[in-house]
Amino acid sequence: MLRPLLRLLAPLALVALPAILPAQTLVIVTGREVLSPVPTLWKNDQSNREISDLLFLRLADLGPALRTTDERAFLPRLARRWTRRDSVTLAFELDPRAHWHDGAPVTPADVILSYRRAADRALSPQLSTLLGRIVAVEAEGERTVVVRFREAYAEQLYDATYQAPPLPAHLLARVPPESLATSAFVRAPVGNGPYRWVGRTPGQRLELRADTTFFLGRPGIQRMVQLVVPDGEARANLLRTGEVDAIDNVYGLPNFRRVERLADYAYYPAPGLILGFAGFNFRDPADTSRAHPLFQDPLVRQALVLALDRAAISKASWGPLTTTPDAPLSAIVGRNVASPPVLAYDTSAARRLLARAGWRDTDGDGVLDKGGRPLRFRLMVPSVSTPRVEMATRMQEAWRRLGIAAELDLVEPGTYMTRRGQGRYDLEFWQPLQDPTPSGLVQSWACAGIGGSNVGHYCNPAVDSLLARGSRAGAAEATRRWSEAVARIAEDVPAVFLYALVYGTAVHRRFTNVTIRPESAWSTVWQWRLRPGQALPRDGQ
Repeated sequence: MLRPLLRLLAPLALVALPAILPAQTLVIVTGREVLSPVPTLWKNDQSNREISDLLFLRLADLGPALRTTDERAFLPRLARRWTRRDSVTLAFELDPRAHWHDGAPVTPADVILSYRRAADRALSPQLSTLLGRIVAVEAEGERTVVVRFREAYAEQLYDATYQAPPLPAHLLARVPPESLATSAFVRAPVGNGPYRWVGRTPGQRLELRADTTFFLGRPGIQRMVQLVVPDGEARANLLRTGEVDAIDNVYGLPNFRRVERLADYAYYPAPGLILGFAGFNFRDPADTSRAHPLFQDPLVRQALVLALDRAAISKASWGPLTTTPDAPLSAIVGRNVASPPVLAYDTSAARRLLARAGWRDTDGDGVLDKGGRPLRFRLMVPSVSTPRVEMATRMQEAWRRLGIAAELDLVEPGTYMTRRGQGRYDLEFWQPLQDPTPSGLVQSWACAGIGGSNVGHYCNPAVDSLLARGSRAGAAEATRRWSEAVARIAEDVPAVFLYALVYGTAVHRRFTNVTIRPESAWSTVWQWRLRPGQALPRDGQ
């Protein structure tokens, strides 16, 4: 099985580099293919964003602690400095050294283009929701961009820099926004970051090469190859035989204990932004104008949660570092709010709630029923995600023991996304990449998110109000309001919250100066170095 995978390392047509050092290749293996590594097209997909972050810089980056309200902690990138003119105005001075990979300078027009497209709800409903308080982005001279806000609030700098990295206006101004996703630019992106796009073999691999003229310093790793290997056993074998240099999470592999202590690799635990949950559809998939016949009842939703030993199920598939929240809190977002009490595993309480709601096995077939309707639903799961399929199988069995019939609906990714967007499911096993701040919860857990990320139609105006008040407040007050919001969400039980991933990232010991960014694992690869004398044959390719 490995021989065909090794052939994937055969080089694509490469841009020649000075023959000073070996190519210093970093080979990463992942289970998911990168299709849209371009700002405004991420769609909260971790793989897309991680590659995008190597191609496209933001005006400024969050500091290592990911404090979205601490303006002093942000790191200069395309903007070499910024000033606050008043409570609703920030001015950014672009670094004159910053350039696109085709040699064109980065200009205010690039910043303006990205904001306009991100703010267009028809094109980007998620980003437009998050950036709604930016009222103007304007050029001032050749190097200054002025961003004006509707109101004063603590995350202005974060909103101005994080969500919409600049796009090259000289290449995209004439590309209709609705055509960007299918344009030649997406197939061969031109960025301004530490790495240039070389090429992609669909379903197999992609390759990046260092921009040796990168204005923040020549990258230490000259070549990055990402192999796409959906089969978890194959990924584990590549790690065990040393044929890859890094994998983002050993705990996502089947039988991860075989690879979590390999001597040739260093392991970096890192809290992540991935949240896994089975989300209830509050609308009837047969007719989305009607409420769901089962999940409109909060007692049923609570019983389904209480029936599961969620911590045991999650750790069995995602490793010992995984935590189990009771609200939409990834490991990083959960650091910024007070987590609500966890609904403890209690099958007796689950049975009592179902009986209280009128569900009994009146015909003796082993499935609870009410008014002639069995307590039966379908759980939609992406078939390519081995950990989620394993978890769903355990959930199905736990529910069966209580007289709940859950049918697993295993679908391939394209079909999954189509049906998810159309609301054609009962319960869906989703794993989004959250923003590193509770203010991002408005995308999937506020009424305003319906029609965008909030495909389940969960809506509680009280939650909306608390999220909005938190986003307008200073840091301390924001934490209180966000904590109240997630507590209300937990009370409503809009999903079976299962895991907040803490990654065990494995990197070959031949690399030094390794750091793993929790929100984007490979974004600092350009600062890594190869240890002297540790080059392998593939480094010279």
